[in-house]
Amino acid sequence: MTICAQDRVCLFGDVVGDAAQHNDAGRMVVEQWEALPTRFSTISLDAFVVMPNHLHGILIISPRRKGELIHHMARAGAGQAIEGAVSVDGNDVHRSPTLGDVIGAFKSITTVEYGRGVEAENWPRYRDRLWQRNYHERIIRDEDELIRIRQYIAHNPANWAIDPENPDNR
Repeated sequence: MTICAQDRVCLFGDVVGDAAQHNDAGRMVVEQWEALPTRFSTISLDAFVVMPNHLHGILIISPRRKGELIHHMARAGAGQAIEGAVSVDGNDVHRSPTLGDVIGAFKSITTVEYGRGVEAENWPRYRDRLWQRNYHERIIRDEDELIRIRQYIAHNPANWAIDPENPDNR
């Protein structure tokens, strides 16, 4: 899965040598990506990289099992969250979050946090929205494909000079 910053503006840091060097905004994006499994009990993270203007990542979404506790968070106003858990009843229908649900939540959370950084830390402003609409997704069907995509993600910073997402290449 790939998510791009609006207009592919480099807001999250730079690439130095073969490594992504995150600024404060990039570190926030990494932190929020790593927090996704605490927000969605049925997902786990695999390889990912936050680049200066986009993110590549592998998410694993597992189905819920009958009787499993579902942790959820509800907003209580003024930014406070209330955490709770409900049991999956055999008569109740609870669906696992879709990839769209997870990405939508991630974009929303990071946009709010980025806005706070703009106000409090003078991060660069963005035009209209932080993230482009939609995202690129691919279903990984076998172990060979998983290995190839993990390698692509791991080598993405080293290939920044030729990456089509790099504004210097447009």
